[in-house]
Amino acid sequence: MYKVLSQKFYVDNPEDVAKKLLGKALVRRFDSRKVVGKIVETEAYYSEGDPAFRKEFLPKISNFKQGTTFIYMVHANWLLNIIAYNKIFGGVLIRALEPIEGIDMMRKFRGIDDLSNLTNGPGKLTVALNITNDLNGVKVYDRSSKLIICSLKEEKIEIVSAYRVGVKEDLDRKLRFYIKGNSFVSKH
Repeated sequence: MYKVLSQKFYVDNPEDVAKKLLGKALVRRFDSRKVVGKIVETEAYYSEGDPAFRKEFLPKISNFKQGTTFIYMVHANWLLNIIAYNKIFGGVLIRALEPIEGIDMMRKFRGIDDLSNLTNGPGKLTVALNITNDLNGVKVYDRSSKLIICSLKEEKIEIVSAYRVGVKEDLDRKLRFYIKGNSFVSKH
């Protein structure tokens, strides 16, 4: 059904991993059910030289391996990041998903019926998939994890680059990426 991406997938520059994650499936497993969304928007962050990176996070994640989740709270929302690095340590924020499977559960978790507003933001998608700090440190490449990232049927996508959302002091590089024309992207 879904093929889990290997840890090697995340051994790369966070910017490159952020782009490669577009079109992949984020799968949240429960006892007998699962919810699945296609990743349609991401942002890359770096631990060095990135004014948007929160330095207090480094001691918490410095021992995390590539392909491990880092979940933290901002403005009362859990945010899902995946550790990615080759030479420079960093991560990828999952910003938006296109719901694929388990939409009834997503609606129940969010308490809304509006499909277009279900997972189109980083806080919305964590609520819709019931992702909390309990999943911090999960290896998304481990088939037995409650949260995994898998390949989907290959499709041709056009990637748009933009500046990160809500970052007051940003780098001169565009580090937000999304699938052009996808209606579940948080901001076009």
